[in-house]
Formats: sequence, structure tokens, C-alpha cells
Amino acid sequence: MGDSADLAALVTHPFELLAEIERRSRQAHSGQGGATGQDEWVGVGFRIGEEQFVATRDQVREVLMLPSEMTRVPGSKRWMLGIANLRGHLLPLVDVKLLLGSGRTTLRRTTRVISVNHREVPAGLVVDEVLGFRRFMDHEFTDTWPETVVRCDRFLTGAYERGEDTWPIIDLVDFIESNLFLQAAAE
Repeated sequence: MGDSADLAALVTHPFELLAEIERRSRQAHSGQGGATGQDEWVGVGFRIGEEQFVATRDQVREVLMLPSEMTRVPGSKRWMLGIANLRGHLLPLVDVKLLLGSGRTTLRRTTRVISVNHREVPAGLVVDEVLGFRRFMDHEFTDTWPETVVRCDRFLTGAYERGEDTWPIIDLVDFIESNLFLQAAAE
């Protein structure tokens, strides 16, 4: 049963109709479904400066508005913007662009915080804008990418190319586990 006409034929058999809908839902959720038979990769697109990146959706816990209040951490590096209380959890907020040595992120209405999905290192990465989910097919993957202006090449694991756009894949877990990130104390 491959299309909506097949579902229409089951309208007089409600149990079978529900079973088929559930089967299709499970197949789509597991990533096995798809009209083309090709595998799809889903990530969260975001912008640092004028460059666009994507991170696997499994590494992103949630996307948040920049909190109106945060507490500065004495003795920390400038890129550590502070700690914010988000729904009862303390989250360190880090200016990714400044940490990478590419200047301070201008805080605007579009500025967002990407909460990284990591059990041991809580981190809120402040980026210029979150562009939402981005879906790519396997054939759009490449293991080469143009050099980035924000100097994050050591954290990139590949890229997706679509038309004129290149979406470098940044490994957020590798980024927050790096010595660059973990050394937040001012010298």
C-alpha cells in the first residue's frame, strides 16, 4: 500500500486503516520511508556572522531566545557572556563568534541560543540566527568545504551542498569538549 488511494480503500475498515497509518508513521519516523528511497539527513541550520552552518539535530537540545537577564561570571574570558537561569536550570552562555576569534556577536532580535544536548557539559551557544531544520539527501554530502571566516574548520565534519549554498556541518559535541571551550578562566 504505497499511496493515499490505498488509504482511501481502507476507509470502510477502520482498524486496518489505523494499522496502516501507524505503520507508515513508524517507517517515516525511523527514516526508512521516503518516496525516492534515498536517505535523508536532518540538522539545525544557524548563522555565525555571515556564514551558515548546520548541526545534527541530535546534538541540539533546544533553541532559545537570548535571555533578558544573565549573570556575569567573574574571572571568565570575554566570550563567556554569563550564566542564565532557564526554567530552573543554569546554562552558561557562550559567544561562539568571539570564542573562535572572529569578533563579538551583535545581539539583535534574531540572536538565539542553541542549547547543546550533552550530559556533562551544559552549554548555550549564542549565534546570530537559527535558520530552522535543514534536510539534505545523502548525495548532497561532501567531505570538502570552503575555508570559513569564523575559523571553526577544526570542528567541521563535512558539508552539504545544494545549488550555490554550502552548509558546513559543525560537531557541537566536539566543540564543547575541546580545550578551547573548556578553558573559560581568564588568564
